[in-house]
Amino acid sequence: MSRSVLLQLARDSIAEVFEAQRTIDKNALLNQHPLLNEKIVTTVNLYINNELRGSSKTISASDSLLEDIVRNAKKSAFEDKNFTPLTTSEYLSCEIELLLTTPDGVISEKDPAILK
Repeated sequence: MSRSVLLQLARDSIAEVFEAQRTIDKNALLNQHPLLNEKIVTTVNLYINNELRGSSKTISASDSLLEDIVRNAKKSAFEDKNFTPLTTSEYLSCEIELLLTTPDGVISEKDPAILK
């Protein structure tokens, strides 16, 4: 099964930090997936061996879904005060959970670890 665009965006956001370069073509994504322009509250949780390893949540929907996912993915990996910054090996072993808070309720998606 292929990874969703939203989960891929979260993964790529974290990978950008490890690679120390911008690799996400935001304009192309916004053109291909207009939903990414919507303002939706997101939460990104990282898990290693089913234990929380980082988390970041937006309080209110003020940015686009694309910007919100990018920011929360990076914050959950590198700025959660409860954890040290994610290492490359942890990144490869972590599951990413994305929660979207919509008017109809919460939508949850989970991406398995790259290495199992």
